[in-house]
Amino acid sequence: MSSDGTVEIRAALDGDVEFMFAMIVGLAEYEKSPESVLGTPDLLREALFADRPLAEAVIAELNGERVGFALFHGTFSTWHCRPGIWLEDFFVLPEYRRHGIGERMFRQIAQIAVDRGCSRFNWTALDWNTPALNFYAKMGAEAMDEWTNHRLSGDALLAVASGSAGTGSAGA
Repeated sequence: MSSDGTVEIRAALDGDVEFMFAMIVGLAEYEKSPESVLGTPDLLREALFADRPLAEAVIAELNGERVGFALFHGTFSTWHCRPGIWLEDFFVLPEYRRHGIGERMFRQIAQIAVDRGCSRFNWTALDWNTPALNFYAKMGAEAMDEWTNHRLSGDALLAVASGSAGTGSAGA
């Protein structure tokens, strides 16, 4: 398969929501965590196409067939006082990998960041996902091993928001 001249990277449209949601489920399965997908196509549609979208997405097409997607949203660097882009999901169907499609999509998002005056383009990758880690290294990405990701979700998020958690003396 050749990706020359037949690959198009375009902004996602409302009609792509079901495809993107299927890709999100596919990515969760690849990452061995399909039970973690709690969203729905309707919630995704609302996040991407509301009056004030929370995120954006691009679609990779090969000969008019959708074969990949990437979903991203804005961030802000206080150190640079500039916006950034956070790449939340990046997925190409397995049978279309290693043909330059992911690279074209990745470069498109980098160009969006440059066009918007962003100082950073960030994402995370699972430490066991060697193909992704190798791809990002090939693209010149710097692994941020000194930073530890943290997350509050579900009951823990609710507990902190309500003031019923974090009353111990550890930390701050």
